[in-house]
Amino acid sequence: MMLGGSMVALVTPMEPTGALDETCLRSLIETHIAAGTQAISVIGTTGEAPTLTESERKKIIEIAVETASGRVPIIVGTGTYNTMETLYLTEQALELGADACLIVTPYYNRPTQEGLYQHYRTIAESVSIPIILYTVPKRTGCDLSVETIERLTDFPNIIGLKEASGDLAKAREILARVGDRIDLYTGDDASSLAFLLQGGKGTISVTANVAPKEIRKMCEAALAKNIDLAGRLSTQLMPLHKTLFVEVNPIPVKWALAELGWIKSGIRLPLTVLSDEYHEVVKEAMQIAGVIRCAH
Repeated sequence: MMLGGSMVALVTPMEPTGALDETCLRSLIETHIAAGTQAISVIGTTGEAPTLTESERKKIIEIAVETASGRVPIIVGTGTYNTMETLYLTEQALELGADACLIVTPYYNRPTQEGLYQHYRTIAESVSIPIILYTVPKRTGCDLSVETIERLTDFPNIIGLKEASGDLAKAREILARVGDRIDLYTGDDASSLAFLLQGGKGTISVTANVAPKEIRKMCEAALAKNIDLAGRLSTQLMPLHKTLFVEVNPIPVKWALAELGWIKSGIRLPLTVLSDEYHEVVKEAMQIAGVIRCAH
């Protein structure tokens, strides 16, 4: 299975009460398929994974797999700070028909590099599903070293790495060391163009929730080394990349999607709806990106 290009880190649509909105979830997936999004990642950071119950996780995977129906790969976030729970969730995702799993470094525990290696080794040796390593140190408090990533490429089902630190120098080092053995994807929208131009294979994007066609076009241009077009598209999207993080993700992106009418306003505590002071700045960035029309 080849993964690359524009991949969305999908929000989890919720009713204003906080209940899972299954109808909106199906609709969002269809919207992304129609827009040319090349893979859909569910139950990640943007999907509010820590707030979901086990039954909701199962339902989201079932809906995603059924709705996609093989038209695009479904990537499921299964990483936790508990190796045995991560193993269980990864096995469950495989059984439910997921195409790959995205496994974040164990947060809060702050394991050593050897602990990280053994964590991923346990999963890779136990479950045959393709695995994408995921490092986002600002959230988790730990990072995979280049040396540990290199060790983990010995496992054939570890196929990729989502590198969300925005550290382009580290990405270059990983590409130089193991770029022929593992695919690199960025999780940092603001640096995605530079990441793709230096050899990355795609983006697992927050911005793609709001601008799926635009992100796909930018990725296609960058991967084709059409630097002028990719640069213009990236410049157009940059205000959106930045304003979707004026409050912690996914607060701004869920507000933007509700503004578009694609989802309802539901979000779960401890996250809250976007503060009023940021509404206009997000809306303006959406206008610059061409997602909504400018008011006259």
